[in-house]
Amino acid sequence: MSAQMRILDIPKRPDPKLVAELGKMVTPHISDSMERLYAGGPQLRPMHKGGKLAGGAYTVRTSPGDNLLVHYAIDHAQKGDVIVVDAGGLCENAIIGEMMMSRARQRGVAGMVIWGAIRDSAEIGAGTYPVYAAGVTHRGPYKNGPGEVNVPINMGGMTVNPGDIIVGDADGLIGSPQEHAEHILTSAQAILAKETKNIKEIEAGTVDRSWVDKALKEKGYKY
Repeated sequence: MSAQMRILDIPKRPDPKLVAELGKMVTPHISDSMERLYAGGPQLRPMHKGGKLAGGAYTVRTSPGDNLLVHYAIDHAQKGDVIVVDAGGLCENAIIGEMMMSRARQRGVAGMVIWGAIRDSAEIGAGTYPVYAAGVTHRGPYKNGPGEVNVPINMGGMTVNPGDIIVGDADGLIGSPQEHAEHILTSAQAILAKETKNIKEIEAGTVDRSWVDKALKEKGYKY
């Protein structure tokens, strides 16, 4: 079997309760909890009208513009999985459109992430089913392969392994390894509590801004 023609399964799917709790967090708080190092590239943007994405990564690596293995993924991913496709980030040919999105939604797939292009953007953009992509084109895909399913992939600088917890919102995408997810969740919850307190202080006009002057003076600014 060629190294470019492997069809595997996710070694271990994440705990659904942990996925649900991380899904309540916004991506900026998760990103800050991961030292801001593990976000998907800024080219990956939400193509849907609005709707949170959270689930375990069902990964696909395919040739740019080819979606044969994506069809396989849609038919074999489990409910709650997120189909994450590394199509090289090229946008000459669409990897999915409305019909493939509809099939994934019907099967209970939590969402789709395409490091490449989609089409039928008006139809996808009118709904709330989570679809992220790097671009849009009217040109259709090929179905020749080769490709791999459930292997480590790269999404605009973010490495994604099968079973990583994917969270997406209006600000972008985050991929968390399962072994770090509980620590990341605890940190994100603490950041949320701190920022909620800060917002209340801002609205009340009682926020302490003395740290700005302190930071400037420590860096040698004179004013």
